[in-house]
Amino acid sequence: MTDALGRPGEFPYTRGIHAEMYRSRLWTMRQYAGFGNAAASNQRYHFLIAQGITGLSFAFDLPTQMGLDSDHALAAGEVGRVGVAICSLADMERLFEGIPLDRVTTSMTINSTAAILLAFYVLAARRRGIDARLLSGTVQNDILKEYIARGTHIYPPRPALRIVTDLVAWAGREVPQWNTISISGYHIREAGSTAVQEVAFTLANAIAYIEAALRAGLDLDSFAPQLSFFFSADMDFLEEIAKFRAARRLYARLMRDRFGAKNPRSMTLRFHAQTAGSSLTAQQPDVNLVRVALQALSAVLGGAQSLHTNSRDEALALPTEESVRLALRTQQIVAHETGVAATADPLGGSQYIEEQTDRIERGARAYIEKIDALGGALAAIECGYIQGEIQNSAYELQRQVESARRVVVGVNRFQADERQAAPTFRLDPALEREQVERLRALRASRDNAAVDAALDRLERAAAGSENLMPFLLEAADHYATVGEISDRLRRVFGEYRE
Repeated sequence: MTDALGRPGEFPYTRGIHAEMYRSRLWTMRQYAGFGNAAASNQRYHFLIAQGITGLSFAFDLPTQMGLDSDHALAAGEVGRVGVAICSLADMERLFEGIPLDRVTTSMTINSTAAILLAFYVLAARRRGIDARLLSGTVQNDILKEYIARGTHIYPPRPALRIVTDLVAWAGREVPQWNTISISGYHIREAGSTAVQEVAFTLANAIAYIEAALRAGLDLDSFAPQLSFFFSADMDFLEEIAKFRAARRLYARLMRDRFGAKNPRSMTLRFHAQTAGSSLTAQQPDVNLVRVALQALSAVLGGAQSLHTNSRDEALALPTEESVRLALRTQQIVAHETGVAATADPLGGSQYIEEQTDRIERGARAYIEKIDALGGALAAIECGYIQGEIQNSAYELQRQVESARRVVVGVNRFQADERQAAPTFRLDPALEREQVERLRALRASRDNAAVDAALDRLERAAAGSENLMPFLLEAADHYATVGEISDRLRRVFGEYRE
């Protein structure tokens, strides 16, 4: 059976991308976090480091994701609400105070403004005397799924794809250990897709990014090893394990057969998993601990390289420190007490797992062929095909829940009295005022003539064909803000409207 399946660490990597898997190195334990301003989030990161996380994972607020400064009229009430507010290099420097950037891996969930935030990060490191070539981490930079499932887009898809490609090309030279795109199926699944659709649409987006990079003249085996993926770990335990295996195998075959990759690292699908936020319930929130534990176990049995476990109270509010600690302890128990890390691909060879792996790969490949016939992922997004498929699946899922054909404990069966609710996190409204005051003080103290000149050069570059990253770095170095930089790009590229 082992010979027929292949072995861990060997093409097509169904059983894992490393021969030893977790026996030689555990997955990176991340806890996605960020709220309020840089100082408040910095305290939470230090708390998480003390609790044993092995990688930082940053959430940014909606204004930062949408290219708006904290004092913009549309930002009112959203500053620091679902992530940390970062307006400038000064905020980034405060965010990482006391954190050794050359000794931690950092994951930033940011897309439309990913290039700006990476520029801030690299400059913050340089100002500490750290060589950018030593920096290790990931920037999501997956703009296509924003049009499909999430909605934090700014520019139309084609110029947005140019920014993605510029970042990939620049980082390959300047920050070679950085994962330049984390191609996300997580948000596609959270929007209501099936497991097959999650794999298919994620890999279709990966094909689009690879083709864009090749058109820009990049060498496949130079940039492909720094591509990474981000998947959901959802509730169907065995299907999720098979999903991860199928995605790995299908990607390896696509990279070898479609693109002609020669470097084995170009064919290995490395992925971060997050337990499914959409599965968390406000009813009986402590039950979410059980859901998260099972989802985390499926990610590990499926061979994840990195994992975030959601907190029990996230259906109600941002998580408390106690809840975050429990979520991290879930990973640590799976790693150190269950024994599952001692075997690579423990369920490989199971008749059901192998049948499900084959089924998901077949279904995903059929979707990719349909998307190819439409002209690729970008064309399929522009005509609404991918969005429509997800919407249909989400509708069917909701019908199943409402009719109780799909049981959700505490929601449509096994309800309980909710009067004994646990305390939830409360965001201090003063943090928004402090952020706005700091931003205005920064604008008053910086060299505004230098900022304007740098922004002018960025705008001219955007109107041409030069790589935008050096111009973004120059503007950021003069403390130009996320909003100011994004506005100059809006002038050239326009804004996307569905």
